[in-house]
Amino acid sequence: MLRFECDYTEGCIPEILEAISRENHTQLQGYSEDTVTNRARARVKALCGREDVDVHFLVGGTQANTTVIAAALRHHQGVIAAAQGHIACHETGAIEAAGHKVIALPSQTGRLTAAQIEAVCAAHWSDPSFEHQTQPAMVYLSHPAENGTIYSLSELEAIRAVCDKWHLYLFLDGARLGYALASPKNDVSLQDLARLTDVFYLGGTKVGALFGEAVVIANPEIARDFRYHIKQRGGMLAKGWLLGLQFDVLLEDGRYFQISQQAVDRAMEIRAALEALGIPFWSDSWTNQLFPILPNEALTALEREYVFNHTEKMDDTHTAVRICTSWATTEAQTQALIADLRRVLG
Repeated sequence: MLRFECDYTEGCIPEILEAISRENHTQLQGYSEDTVTNRARARVKALCGREDVDVHFLVGGTQANTTVIAAALRHHQGVIAAAQGHIACHETGAIEAAGHKVIALPSQTGRLTAAQIEAVCAAHWSDPSFEHQTQPAMVYLSHPAENGTIYSLSELEAIRAVCDKWHLYLFLDGARLGYALASPKNDVSLQDLARLTDVFYLGGTKVGALFGEAVVIANPEIARDFRYHIKQRGGMLAKGWLLGLQFDVLLEDGRYFQISQQAVDRAMEIRAALEALGIPFWSDSWTNQLFPILPNEALTALEREYVFNHTEKMDDTHTAVRICTSWATTEAQTQALIADLRRVLG
């Protein structure tokens, strides 16, 4: 069986395993205060074009999301997100469990718009009894969104302007950020994110690392006491060098961007084959996640050899699935899938 349902079915790039083995008996300071992790921090800052950002390494996306939001918001404040956003539908109420409401907004694209955020804030502050409601204080974006689509630079700039108007923090979840940056439709850089957001993270778990996310904090209000929040939320890894080392390797010589580009290129090969077969898409994604709508009969035949994620039942005879490539997807695996798509759907 070949697994195309997600981008974290394999372990990590071999260079990381080699580096861990090489450093295994090196004595390093604990809690991410070692020389290797500091080198990784320096790499992140250089890529962002800012020395004044704070960089912290956490184990996973849900931990990063809950820690950032808890550090930024007071108890009466909530975070605006698309209803399809990861914190709204895939984290078991982790944000609410930490004491903050997710203000979920409907979205046909999986992304928020500046107009939506403006409307929420205007309605809240024009209500005479606003203090009886959760105060919107942060905007959460996933880039790519859960349906594989990405924000344009103009969309992010418009959202930033609304956040400034209403004094909202802007937080961007970059669990799959490498694949967004590699998209042929992308016009956003890491420097843009460091300029436009208050905090974002560079995902490692789904982009070549064993585990880990690099949280980049541009706003000193959030950076203040952030390590206290990491510790309180159970995220202060004693062997923190394991996180720093992985990002040090990933970011060396552009490796992170190369493996992301490889994954997107292979997804684009699959997309082109599906388009040539006349297969429609549930989402217009140009990242490593594709969402074709397949006839159920063909899907049953394909699933004898492949694993996909079932996204939505479209009708009695068609199902939208997610086909996901990753840093580990080989050209041989890609061509095998394309051949079988042509055989079953042609």
